[in-house]
Amino acid sequence: MTALPVPLADVRGLVDGALRAAVGRLDPHTYRVAAYHLGWTDGEGRPCPGPAGKALRPALALLSARAAGAPPESALPGAVAVELTHAFSLLHDDIMDGDRTRRHRPAAWTVFGESGAILAGDALMTLAVEVLLEAPGQGSARAARAMAAATRRLIAGQSLDLDFETRDHITLEECQEMVAGKTAALLACSCSIGAVLDAAPEPLTAALEEFGADLGMAFQLVDDLLGIWGDPAVTGKPALSDLRSRKMSLPVVAALNSGTPASARLAGLYTRPEPLEEDELAEAARLIDMAGGKAWTEAEAARRIGRARDRLARAALPDPVRAEFLHVADFVTRRDH
Repeated sequence: MTALPVPLADVRGLVDGALRAAVGRLDPHTYRVAAYHLGWTDGEGRPCPGPAGKALRPALALLSARAAGAPPESALPGAVAVELTHAFSLLHDDIMDGDRTRRHRPAAWTVFGESGAILAGDALMTLAVEVLLEAPGQGSARAARAMAAATRRLIAGQSLDLDFETRDHITLEECQEMVAGKTAALLACSCSIGAVLDAAPEPLTAALEEFGADLGMAFQLVDDLLGIWGDPAVTGKPALSDLRSRKMSLPVVAALNSGTPASARLAGLYTRPEPLEEDELAEAARLIDMAGGKAWTEAEAARRIGRARDRLARAALPDPVRAEFLHVADFVTRRDH
């Protein structure tokens, strides 16, 4: 299983205490849902060594502080805020997509109900801004504004994703616009928020944000590949899960817009009102590959990572920090979950 590179592998330990302290402010009912979603407790509220996320966004937040010449600990409010915002988005996303599994166990909404999960997500989102506004230093208000803007873009991307569910045709450009909001906006914010908290100069924070935007696009491209061809034992989601839910992911949209015979057959399968059988799901995956959707997605992920590397090359970063950002970029493209 692919892991974040050392020394970023210890990020979860550095951030966990501050994250738990922030979530501990919630009322008991909301805390129970959030703690379960974050993998700290089981459905009954008992502590458990539950599944943890990749800690990618907090790692980037801490690293961005080092890019500005500040100690990683100075970015803890930013690391906590991006993780809270990410958790909010996943709570709501599982409900909207009808995903019943998250990290190898039942999604929070299936345990606590949709209303409880929605409220917990709302609480985490507002808590993220609260944590940033309380951060010491002159960069806290600027960081809170950056987080609010990223969250607004994230919601706009999710709204566009929902709109896709009612449309017969979606262009590849529209799908990329959706991903730029839904996924890339928060990763872009994560890559710059530590430097923003340190009141770093605008050219540096802008370069880090641009790096994060391309990194975020690559992240979603790889995620979409895993949603169709990933190993369920590693991803924690059922095989062909994105096809089962008729998700208009980037490989699917690229295939549907290819104008090939395989594209036409795929459209016939994907627009059928009845659920697809297992053999039909496997056929859909083959058609996406035949129509060039898989190859386009792999090539676009590589192109985005290349652009992200170019942006770092032009930024005034210490060599060790640049190397760690590049390690994260490599992790994104090579990950298996």
